[in-house]
Amino acid sequence: MRIVIRTSVSADLKEVKQGFTEQLFLSLNPPFPPVKLLRFDGCEKGDQVALELNFLLFKQQWISEITESADRTGSWSFVDVGRKLPFFLRTWEHRHVVIQVGKGAEIVDDIRFSTGALLSDVLLYPVLWAQFLYRKPIYKKWFNKKPS
Repeated sequence: MRIVIRTSVSADLKEVKQGFTEQLFLSLNPPFPPVKLLRFDGCEKGDQVALELNFLLFKQQWISEITESADRTGSWSFVDVGRKLPFFLRTWEHRHVVIQVGKGAEIVDDIRFSTGALLSDVLLYPVLWAQFLYRKPIYKKWFNKKPS
């Protein structure tokens, strides 16, 4: 299944790229499940991000590897692919794209995932969609410039 969420911000491409830090990553996590960051290398090819998700009765590890990164005129992107996923996911690919739009930028979260069964994909879709929609106001708060 695929989820695409777009967020416009007033910061330019360079500012958004510089802002993709461990602190932003931590602020983007929704309240549930609580996340413990075990490793954050960055957003370049070969980097890894490792998390522990706490579902209260049990914990699950999630390890992703950045498999692609591209810095082009007018855009920047990187792709994280799940290498070790929670039991309910079979595949995960999250393409992060930042596109210069005028003086601002558009942040695109393009996620492809599978649980291995269409029914559970359909059931998980609204949960994941809501978790990524949760990021929109955080991106805006993080990257929208305050008038001087």
